[in-house]
Amino acid sequence: MFHYFGFGSNMSRLSLRAKGVEPLASHRAELPGWRLRFNVQHFFRHEGGVGNIERTGNPEDRVLGVLHECADEALEQLDAAEAYGHGYDRIEVKVESPDHRAGSCRSVPALTYIGMPQFIDNQRLPSRRYLNIVLAGAREAKLDEDYIQALADHPVHSPESYPAFVPPEGQYPTFDRDALLEHPHYTALAGAVFDMSGARPLHEYLKSFFGGRDMTLFHLKRLDSSNGDETVDDIRNNRLNPAQQQYLNTYLHEYAKEYRYVGHYSYHKN
Repeated sequence: MFHYFGFGSNMSRLSLRAKGVEPLASHRAELPGWRLRFNVQHFFRHEGGVGNIERTGNPEDRVLGVLHECADEALEQLDAAEAYGHGYDRIEVKVESPDHRAGSCRSVPALTYIGMPQFIDNQRLPSRRYLNIVLAGAREAKLDEDYIQALADHPVHSPESYPAFVPPEGQYPTFDRDALLEHPHYTALAGAVFDMSGARPLHEYLKSFFGGRDMTLFHLKRLDSSNGDETVDDIRNNRLNPAQQQYLNTYLHEYAKEYRYVGHYSYHKN
C-alpha cells in the first residue's frame, strides 16, 4: 500500500475511478509551504492548463487536497493517467492529515505529481470542465470553505467555439476495433480515425496511450458531468446528451488540428 496526495482533479474519487484507480480510503490533507497552480500545459490547447504545485517555503502557503490510500498495483495506473515522465514528475512529500483517534494531525509521506519544467506555461488557465472537477473533489472532501471559494473564483480559459465537425471530402476506409489495433499510430474518436504519426513532440506520449484505441469513452468519462456509467453501447446507439456531443465535437476539431484524418470508425463489432 502507498499514500497518494491528490490536489487537482484527483481529489475526486469519481475522477480517479475513471482512471482505473479505486482508493482504499481517502482523507483530507494539507501540504504546507507549497501553492497550487494551473500551469501545466494540457496536451490539447483548448483545455488550457491543469493542476500543479510549487514549493514556496512560506509556512503561510498551503495546498489542500486528499490523501488517498492505494493498493500497490494502482501506481502503474496513476503513472499512466498523470503522464509520468511526459508532463509530470513523481515526487514524495510530507502532508498533514487529521488523526481523529488521537485528536491531532499526523505527518504522512505521500506520493504526488508535479509539472516538469518543459511543460510549464504560467500564462495558462484551467478549463471550466477541469475546474468543475477540482471543485467537486474539494467539496466532496469538505475542504476549508475559503479555499473552495478561492477555487470557485479562479479565472478560466475560454476555448474556441466550433461548428459541427465535418470529415474532409474523399474516399476513406472504415475501421473497427480489430482493424484499428493493426495501426499503432492511429486513434479513433466519435466515429473518426486519425493518424498521430506526424504529431508535435508534446504528443509523443499520447501515441502510445491513444494509439490503436478508440478514445471516445475515455473522454466522456472525463467530462465534468460524467457519472462514470457511460458505455460503448451509449456511443453505438447515439445515447449522448447535448453536453456530451458538444464536448466530443470540440475534441474532434482539436484532433483534426493535431493529427491527420484517415477514416471512419464503426462501433458495430465492438
